[in-house]
Amino acid sequence: MGLQEEIVPYVNGGGGGGPYNDKEEVEDTVMDVSAALGIGFPLQRKHVIVGYALTSKKIKSFLQPKLEGLARNKGILFVAIDQSRPLSDQGPFDIVLHKDYRKTHPEVTVLDPPDAIQHLHNRQSMLQCVADMNLSTSYGKVDVPRQLVIKKDASSIPDAVTKAGLTLPLVAKPLVADGSAKSHELSLAYDQYSLRKLEPPLVLQEFINHGGVLFKVYIVGEAIKVVRRFSLPDVCKRELANNAGVCRFPRVSCAAASADDADLDPVIAELPPRPLLEKLGKELRRRLGLRLFNLDIIREHGTGDQFYVIDINYFPGYGKVPEYEHIFTDFLLGLAQSKYKKRPYQ
Repeated sequence: MGLQEEIVPYVNGGGGGGPYNDKEEVEDTVMDVSAALGIGFPLQRKHVIVGYALTSKKIKSFLQPKLEGLARNKGILFVAIDQSRPLSDQGPFDIVLHKDYRKTHPEVTVLDPPDAIQHLHNRQSMLQCVADMNLSTSYGKVDVPRQLVIKKDASSIPDAVTKAGLTLPLVAKPLVADGSAKSHELSLAYDQYSLRKLEPPLVLQEFINHGGVLFKVYIVGEAIKVVRRFSLPDVCKRELANNAGVCRFPRVSCAAASADDADLDPVIAELPPRPLLEKLGKELRRRLGLRLFNLDIIREHGTGDQFYVIDINYFPGYGKVPEYEHIFTDFLLGLAQSKYKKRPYQ
């Protein structure tokens, strides 16, 4: 596996860009930030140096000037990883995103384990940890929609759906969730005959009415940030009886579809209870072995406290999250603080 595939969460390689491009530039930068950090770094280490590789798209969306500026003020330097050179010749890095580097440099914090990330690239396995939790508290219940995996032969889908006892309409999603535009394409199938028009491999999920609003829950370490997004509208029985075929949606939720400032029914707009999200986030961090991901959560319309996780994404578009710069830089400083507390002073 090449560097392009193994560097995550600043995923999919790329290199280039960013404020610092090699070790010499970092060494030429003099910033006495230990007092500001307040975390007892050894005097010879005045920065938290984060090695990264980014696609041009990720550079634009994530490594924004506001983030770079705030990070620099907090003593964090982002350094582009040159994929044409061995990692051992670059750095030194405090936080880097490459598993081979971790094997030979155990003192470096690597985010996150590639094997754990791969778990979220398959929608068959993605939600299993949520289902296994069977989370139920006084604040609500969290489950996943009933779903069925179809790997091939679209003509067999109607019989498979009947055998599994799934109820129409069904949401069809690509089996592979790799962050590509295609992986975000959704279809809503209203009748048995239209199921034959779908294109495996895919996952079929029972559609759950949720007031046309979903909650994107962003996890950055222990920090949680929730935003509302418009989603597919509810489907009533009469509409189901009168509609047929497959409706395709290139992408249901995006920044342009923000519902945070919309005039919504308060019952629909109410965010999931914070204690419930904290328990869910903590348990998923443990089970997934990941620290940077987001959950798409819906509340079943009319229940008040029945929630469903319908998708999990690794290293999502944090640039769309208000104040993400503060959340992310605090997270990086926390990692560095934890690491240096475990080390004896040199």
